Amino acid sequence: MNIINLGIENSILNEYIYELRNKDIQKDSMRFRKNLERIGEIFGYEISKLLRYKTSEVTTPLGIAKVNILIKQPVLATILRAGLPLHQGLLNVFDKADNSFISAYRKYDKDGKFEIAIEYLSCPNLNDRVLILSDPMLATGSSMFLAYTNLLNNGKPEHTHLVTVIASKYGISHLKKNIPEKNVTLWVAAIDEELTAKAYIVPGLGDAGDLAYGSKNHD
Repeated sequence: MNIINLGIENSILNEYIYELRNKDIQKDSMRFRKNLERIGEIFGYEISKLLRYKTSEVTTPLGIAKVNILIKQPVLATILRAGLPLHQGLLNVFDKADNSFISAYRKYDKDGKFEIAIEYLSCPNLNDRVLILSDPMLATGSSMFLAYTNLLNNGKPEHTHLVTVIASKYGISHLKKNIPEKNVTLWVAAIDEELTAKAYIVPGLGDAGDLAYGSKNHD
């Protein structure tokens, strides 16, 4: 698995990361969602450079021009609910893409331990398609890995791009260990060192789903 960290270079991407992390700015949920969407657009643009193109002729008001266009649109997949703004940014770039949605959650037992459970998945045929699976936070890596393996029940992608904004070193190691395929690329914008006992990234930014859409009932 190849890993690309866009945050190591100076770009406007890091301005958006700063605002996502900032405990005062992130109180504005609309801005939080917009920043995730902007980051999704940046990821989409960078991924687009690696896709396959063909030359096509287009008729303009003054003549005919040759332009390179995508041979095939990718399939965009995300994990509900936190992944929706990031997904929207990717969809802004690949606006003709097919889409897939996965409902996954942390299923806790009485001693506080949890496992990732998937309740719902919708997906087109993935055979020979480029799959882009996004989730804003890669903590343990379990959600991303489980979503990826379940998506493969719908076909074998030509290449898979896993997109996350903030990843822990533990989560990256988990994916590298469990996804040895060479046709998988992990894209990140920032890598953090630690996880809390409840598997939240430190320094991270908090719960991306709650910050984007409001707190949920934990009862």
